[in-house]
Amino acid sequence: MPSTRVTASQFQQSFGALSDQARREPVVITKHGRDSLVVMSAEEWARLKRRDRRVGLAEELPEEWIEAVRSSEVPEEYAHLDAEMK
Repeated sequence: MPSTRVTASQFQQSFGALSDQARREPVVITKHGRDSLVVMSAEEWARLKRRDRRVGLAEELPEEWIEAVRSSEVPEEYAHLDAEMK
C-alpha cells in the first residue's frame, strides 16, 4: 500500500489535509530523517489488529492439530520452498 511521508512539522502545518489523506492511505511521519509514526484510518487499524497473531507453545496444541501437521504434505507447486527448509 503506497504511503505519504512527511516531517513532523509538515504534519502539524497540514494536519487537516493529511488527516483526510490518512483515511485513504497511511501517512508516515518522520522525525530527524527517520520514520517515527504512522497515521491511518481507524478501519485500517482495526483490520490490522484482527490479524494479530497469538503465540503459543506447540505442547499446548490439541493432539489432532499436531497430527494434522505431521501428516500434511506440501503441494507440488510449493515443493521448491519445502526443499529450502531441509
